Amino acid sequence: MARLADYFVLVAFGPHPRGSGEGQGHILQRFPEKDWEDNPFPQGIELFCQPSGWQLCPERSPPTFFVAVLTDINSERHYCACLTFWEPVEPTQEAVCTEATAGREEETDEGGPVRLPPAAAVPPGQLFAPKTLVLVSRLDHAEVFRNSLGLIYTIHVEGLNVGLESVVGNLLTCIIPLAGGSQLDSVEDGVRTISLGAGDRQVIQTPLTDSLPISRCSVALLFRQLGIANVLSLFCAALTEHKVLFLSRSYQRLSDACRGLLALLFPLRYSFTYVPILPAQLLEVLSTPTPFIIGVNATFQAETQELLDVIVADLDGGTVTVPECVHIPALPEPLHSQTHSVLSMVLDPELELADLAFPPPTVSTSSLKMQDKELRAVFLRLFAQLLQGYRWCLHMVRIHPEPVIRFHKAAFLGQRGLVEDDFLMKVLEGMAFAGFVSERGVPYRPTDLFDELVAHEVARMRADENHPQRVLSHVKELAEQLYKNENPYPAVAMHKVQRPGEASHLRRAPRPFPRLDEGTVQWIVDQATAKMQGAPPAVKAERRTTVPSGPPMTAILERSSGLHGNSARRLEVVRNCISYVFEGKMLEAKKLLPAVLRALKGRAARRCLAQELHLHVQQNRAVLDHQQFDFVVRMMNCCLQDCTSLDEHGIAAALLPLVTAFCRKLSPGVTQFAYSCVQEHVVWSTPQFWEAMFYGDVQTHIRALYLEPAEDRDPAQVCGDSRAPGGGHGPVPGSPSALQQVGEAPAEDDRSALDVASEQRRLWPTLNREKQQELVQKEESTVFSQAIHYANRMSYLLLPLDTSKSRLLRERAGLGDPESASNSLLTSSMAGSVAESYDTESGFEDAETCDVAGAVVRFINRFVDKVCTESGVTSDHLKGLHVMVPDIVQMHIETLEAVHRESKRLPPIQKPKLLRPRLLPGEECVLDGLRVYLLPDGREEGVGGSAGGPALLPAEGAVFLTTYRVIFTGMPTDPLVGEQVVVRSFPVAALTKEKRISVQNPVDQLLQDGLQLRSCTFQLLKMAFDEEVGSDSAELFRKQLHKLRYPPDVRGTFAFTLGSAHTPGQPPRATKDKGPSLRTLSRNLVKNAKKTIGRQYVTRKKYHPPSWEQRGQAPPEDQEDAISVSEELEPSTLTPSSALKPSDRMTMSSLVERACCRDYQRLGLGTLSSSLSRAKSEPFRISPVNRMYAICRSYPGLLIVPQSVQDNALQRVSRCYRQNRFPVVCWRSGRSKAVLLRSGGLHGKGVVGLFKAQNAPSPGQSQADSSSLEQEKYLQAVVSSMPRFADASGRNTLSGFSSVHMGGHVPSPRARVTTLSNPMAASASRRTAPRGKWGSVRASGRSGVLGGDVGSRLAGRDMLAPPQANGAPPDPGFLRPQRAALYIIGDKAQLKGVRPDPLQQWELVPIEVFEARQVKTSFKKLLKACVPGCPAAEPSSAFLRLLEDSEWLTQIHKLLQVSVLVVELLDSGSSVLVSLEDGWDITTQVVSLVQLLSDPFYRTLEGFRLLVEKEWLSFGHRFSHRGAHTLAGQSSGFTPVFLQFLDCVHQVHLQFPMEFEFSPFYLKFLGYHHVSRRFRTFLLDSDYERIELGLLYEEKGERRGQQACRSVWEYVDRLSKRTPVFYNYMYAPEDTEVLRPYSNVSNLKVWDFYTEEALAEGPPYDWELAQGPPEPPEEERLDGGAPQSRRRVVWPCYDGRPRAQPDAISRLLEELHRLETELGRPPERWKDTWDRVKAAQRLEGRPDGRGTPSSLLVSSVPHHRRSLGVYLQEGPVGSTLSLSLDSDQSSGSTASGSRQAARRSTSTLYSQFHTAESENRSHEGTLYKKGAFMKPWKARWFVLDKTKHQLRYYDHRVDTECKGIIDLAEVEAVAPGTPTMGAPKNVDEKAFFDVKTTRRVYNFCAQDVPSAQQWVDQIQGCLSDA
Repeated sequence: MARLADYFVLVAFGPHPRGSGEGQGHILQRFPEKDWEDNPFPQGIELFCQPSGWQLCPERSPPTFFVAVLTDINSERHYCACLTFWEPVEPTQEAVCTEATAGREEETDEGGPVRLPPAAAVPPGQLFAPKTLVLVSRLDHAEVFRNSLGLIYTIHVEGLNVGLESVVGNLLTCIIPLAGGSQLDSVEDGVRTISLGAGDRQVIQTPLTDSLPISRCSVALLFRQLGIANVLSLFCAALTEHKVLFLSRSYQRLSDACRGLLALLFPLRYSFTYVPILPAQLLEVLSTPTPFIIGVNATFQAETQELLDVIVADLDGGTVTVPECVHIPALPEPLHSQTHSVLSMVLDPELELADLAFPPPTVSTSSLKMQDKELRAVFLRLFAQLLQGYRWCLHMVRIHPEPVIRFHKAAFLGQRGLVEDDFLMKVLEGMAFAGFVSERGVPYRPTDLFDELVAHEVARMRADENHPQRVLSHVKELAEQLYKNENPYPAVAMHKVQRPGEASHLRRAPRPFPRLDEGTVQWIVDQATAKMQGAPPAVKAERRTTVPSGPPMTAILERSSGLHGNSARRLEVVRNCISYVFEGKMLEAKKLLPAVLRALKGRAARRCLAQELHLHVQQNRAVLDHQQFDFVVRMMNCCLQDCTSLDEHGIAAALLPLVTAFCRKLSPGVTQFAYSCVQEHVVWSTPQFWEAMFYGDVQTHIRALYLEPAEDRDPAQVCGDSRAPGGGHGPVPGSPSALQQVGEAPAEDDRSALDVASEQRRLWPTLNREKQQELVQKEESTVFSQAIHYANRMSYLLLPLDTSKSRLLRERAGLGDPESASNSLLTSSMAGSVAESYDTESGFEDAETCDVAGAVVRFINRFVDKVCTESGVTSDHLKGLHVMVPDIVQMHIETLEAVHRESKRLPPIQKPKLLRPRLLPGEECVLDGLRVYLLPDGREEGVGGSAGGPALLPAEGAVFLTTYRVIFTGMPTDPLVGEQVVVRSFPVAALTKEKRISVQNPVDQLLQDGLQLRSCTFQLLKMAFDEEVGSDSAELFRKQLHKLRYPPDVRGTFAFTLGSAHTPGQPPRATKDKGPSLRTLSRNLVKNAKKTIGRQYVTRKKYHPPSWEQRGQAPPEDQEDAISVSEELEPSTLTPSSALKPSDRMTMSSLVERACCRDYQRLGLGTLSSSLSRAKSEPFRISPVNRMYAICRSYPGLLIVPQSVQDNALQRVSRCYRQNRFPVVCWRSGRSKAVLLRSGGLHGKGVVGLFKAQNAPSPGQSQADSSSLEQEKYLQAVVSSMPRFADASGRNTLSGFSSVHMGGHVPSPRARVTTLSNPMAASASRRTAPRGKWGSVRASGRSGVLGGDVGSRLAGRDMLAPPQANGAPPDPGFLRPQRAALYIIGDKAQLKGVRPDPLQQWELVPIEVFEARQVKTSFKKLLKACVPGCPAAEPSSAFLRLLEDSEWLTQIHKLLQVSVLVVELLDSGSSVLVSLEDGWDITTQVVSLVQLLSDPFYRTLEGFRLLVEKEWLSFGHRFSHRGAHTLAGQSSGFTPVFLQFLDCVHQVHLQFPMEFEFSPFYLKFLGYHHVSRRFRTFLLDSDYERIELGLLYEEKGERRGQQACRSVWEYVDRLSKRTPVFYNYMYAPEDTEVLRPYSNVSNLKVWDFYTEEALAEGPPYDWELAQGPPEPPEEERLDGGAPQSRRRVVWPCYDGRPRAQPDAISRLLEELHRLETELGRPPERWKDTWDRVKAAQRLEGRPDGRGTPSSLLVSSVPHHRRSLGVYLQEGPVGSTLSLSLDSDQSSGSTASGSRQAARRSTSTLYSQFHTAESENRSHEGTLYKKGAFMKPWKARWFVLDKTKHQLRYYDHRVDTECKGIIDLAEVEAVAPGTPTMGAPKNVDEKAFFDVKTTRRVYNFCAQDVPSAQQWVDQIQGCLSDA
């Protein structure tokens, strides 16, 4: 029984002490005046009566009612029901409170009720003050309070004849039953009718169970106000301890909302600050750091704005605002979506029927009260699903005197499969859940609805998941129960309470609320208390029972563990391996080990391992030999490495007893246990793990204590790890026994610990005191002994074997590297984390032993403190433990010293021999091999991924550092892969990123230091150092690597040090002797000039490009490439001013030998003369103005400029351009004579001057700066040098395109600019349209997409023609009659705001280009995409996504697009100046591509070399700067501008495979060696720098010495003589071809240079290394048996396929070479053979009778055949032959016939190498042959070829086209045949014979019997010869 109300208080308005306008509340009276003993009077009530502050009001307001909640210090809630009404202010108050006039009319008539009409006017200026009646109670009966206070107010207002004192007295003495009507005997006990003595009657119903909250309609209202999603997020926020603030203008709404939210949280109780109505004076409470649920009046919304971490729910507006910094974890799926859908069904039942064609007429909607219960039922179900099986994870730590219960959180999360779930993790860690465990974990207590639900309804809920109607009916059942709990006796609810009349508050009140007589009230209260004391105390009889545990846990979502599914096969492998280990079959075990280690990634396999190992432990001990011990430890380590710190799946818990059981004898008396080898796992250093283990073990022993001890039980089992199940009713994942139940169930009583505890709690009151004491003591000593046991266990696993080294205290990154090998959470082992978490000192690196011991002691002491205090161990025992712990640790350290000493003496495990790498001549080892493991990175080929193949990685071997490369050589750790050598290397110079990583050593799973090296040749070395490699060796390796990667000077690079001894510490030479300076150079040149001045022939000889024959070989000794300096010898003609000095002349002759000069000569771009006689005919001249590199350091010495420009003007022009790179001509079109110029970008002032100048500027104009005038003149000179435009008058403008940028922008049809002046001109121009081609069949892509093809528009293509596929513009349409003479391609940003003058003859084309830094970042991303550091979840899609992010292909698309635009313009006769950035990056790319596309010469080997030497080397692309070759460039990083150019060439090569003389391998070779620094070619930034170092003109004699090649071109020449690897067999150029490749990204392919790798010998670009040791010839291999097959299995990343199976032509050339060597003839050069074959092929085609030539090598092949060739190239291997050396019909064969074609062509090729046809024809004649199935017989001409072992057939005798071949190697028998249907008539039966091959049977018929016999004999003779 309990009091209904504790206190009745009357609070009135009073003035504020400081005289401010606001008043404050004063308590006028309170009853009773003394505090109750059990319940003191709550403080601060006056604040809560008027939460918004006490204020006077100018008009009467109606009375208000709300319930505020106060929480006292014992966290008990007091409900304050407040009824407020307003009374007129008395004059005294008024005078104090307001400045109003004092003359107020006093209230007349103090007596009876004078009823004024409602309209009675309130006197002007009258104010009203609030007065509040407050009822304070600990019970929540809001309606009763409302009625009771209302009754008191009604008596006062209506003046009823009832004493207020007696009403208040009755109210305070009213006693009602507590909750639990179900336990009462009759309805009267559960329902109390009360009357306050004013003729009223109220019925109070107490709820059935007090644990269930009472919500009335509050939950339903909350959902109506905020909606489902908002309430769900508030629910999650409250559960995860966030701050929640409600806003509303209504106080009643605020308290309802708060009550509703709390009701939803049941069965958890909210234990933080809970203030449904917060007074204004206490608003600063909102900035408290603790969580809360608070309600505040909406008028104070502004004050809540600056709260950063508070979730604000606005009830009136229906919104919930979550601040950015707050993350509310959502419910785990699928619970979230299920809850959401059930809530919507409850709230909106019509939703399900909304779509029905015939909806039912009415839908029964629940009443608000019922809907409220339904919503609560949904959340009750949700909690039952979330916490299902929670009792199985409870640990009973103590039963007596009070139960102590702990919850095993990790096991719960692991079993439910919610380890990663943020929401549940936070809930389980919260205060509310801790309260839940201590309240509901008790095994013997009253149960309620939730207990029933979680125990018995889980299966039903799971079954109903997919049946919404069944879910709804379950919700309704639960709602009924909840409703019944709140309203147990609905029939009895009869209230009769008087209420005041309508608008009673507006009437003039009779008088103020009277002062009550305290004595009367007190007398009534005292009477009642006296009566109560006499009555017997009412004992609440609780019905306590054992709480049901329900079914064991299941995962919320049945997740398949993907790759490592629990397949029985895997478990079988684990079992077999363990049984092999214990049977001593080590070889078998070794074979299975890799598979076991892979299987152990799966949870089931780890469990299985623990179970199997348990079987091999007898008497808590298992002694193994060394090998067995190693195997067991490796498997344990593998298991533990994936355990998180919480050990959710109980793996570490299961292994804990095992690591102290398995041991090996090291020497007499010294035993090493497994724990010393499995310490490096994060789980051992986690206090929570040890606590869970400890509690699990304590529970086991406490349970054993109370079960009847069986006589035969082994005592060891009790004190060790008994087999009793863990918590709850069975094995808890965390207790070791979980895995011990192997085979039979334990014989003893199988009641769970909770059952035992429940029984004990039931018996406890019946025991006598001594017995109780005894039980308590036993339990306490059990806990104490376990604490000692665990102190020992912890010291085993925390103290490292070598305590002196403090190995485990290394600082380790928290979770390892994100890219590290495994995804396990590996941190330091225990003592390390102890140091971090507990120890304030730092510097454990050099700590002494005692520090390790100290750290471990501190850790154990903390643990012991915590668990013993929680488990109620006495303080004496605890002190004893603290004394013991240091001794335990010290003893263990002493034991370990002996173990460590002995383990050092063990013979080391045999490590594989280090394999030495093969080195280049001149390459030297800097650091000898360091043992490492090469780990798999993100590329899946090496590990056998989706492509299949064995796991080559991880591999065990060594890393070597040489002067040139970083090399790993080793063998796979997986013994089943075989003895394959794995090599991965890259040039030191290519290193782009080096980072330290912490990775697992793949063999024993320990954490090792590692290094990850990434190179720009697309290699990644991810290595873990072997434990024998000390950290100092690893550091030395890094330092040396860094020193080699960034030498201080370019002379430190491999290309220079090659051949000289390597001295790592050599200081750089002083800068002053940086090679010969220019002065000494010119001095040398003078000497040479004197010698050669007489040899005039030198200057006479014209330069001819070398012929085909000479091209492949070095020039003979005496032949010097002399290019005419000038045909006239008069010195006066050399320069306009004066003759060249002899030294200059020498410089000139050296310069003339440079590539660019040879090329200018070839293009006919002028001579060195500027005499007037030549000036008229030659528009351009070679100017020596830069011969001393004075004008522009980064330009070559000789430049092509317009004939009319004087040298001295060039100096001034150059100032307008960046880096002084003024426009010079670099190529001229042979057909249209248009020229291509290049320059740096413009300086600002030059641009403005240039374009603002008037048409005919005079020198006197002030605004025109002289240099910009020069610049303009210079451009004018260029324009007038062009024959077509020299006399052109008007011109068309391109201004419509000036703003076009190249970003794939497709103009709208309206923006088209086409100017067709007269049709005649148009048709005339069509005739001159260039012959070009757009892509080929190879470049397939989306059709009809027009990528911004500015080129076609600028070149005047008419866009009305339909565009072709792949974004190519339409075929040549109408050329415009006139266009600008010169287009300047400039950067959009640089040309902003420039207006070209329409009368000038050049025009700007602004484009958007990317900068070098964008290339750099793009390349970094490309590198990460192609060589990822760690495996991706979905490799294929991840690769494509990263590739797209890198934007590399987009940049290539832009380059190709701009280049095609320039090609178009040049082809249509306009000249183009490319003037982008500084003129040495993108300009070079574009200019080179344009020349490559326009001029077939550059697509030859010689031409491409010239192109690179001219445009890239001579014109100063900064190779050293962009490649970061030296220390100075380290910060700028690697920017692959040249590589990007090569990629573009590769894209063009793919689309036009027959236009290039060089193979794709040549491009990859250059791509590799331009960064490798093996050759000097690509070092330094310009010719000027190369001259300074003396690289450019090396002495002729020096070059001829047989030494390593210094130039890459020289190397290519040498190599080309030996092998055709750089040659493209499909080369068949069309001589005047201009290429226009498709540039859409969809047409571009990722270059295989980025993705391919061969682990067999490393990158194949160092030819000497790539050609592995020669294979022994067939004969040597014969062991007298059959010849061995030469078949090889080619793995995707191990061998290059071309090496294993070279293309047919290489194969035949090799074969020929071999035969020549055997015959003793000097081998011929492959090139000569090839040329001869080509010639023979051409000749052979002519007598054919058909007009078409028989070879694809002839240039006039029709286009469709060329494309077909491309198509065939992608067919089966070897079919390339049918392209190159076959006649028309065979290459026209369809794809299906391509194999056949390939086979035929082989024979055709073979016949080229014999002089006469007849040699091959051993026997020939006509035979009838039966066709294939259902085909007729046909007469064919058959040829038997004994040389090639073939039977060929033709249509007739003179036919050269072979129709088929029967390979005699396949013939099994020749037998007499029988005539079949359709056979030739009148032929003897004996003339038929059959040839049976492995594939089919051929039926033949000869003309007569003798010839048949002859054929049979010949064929058989041929077979027997073989």
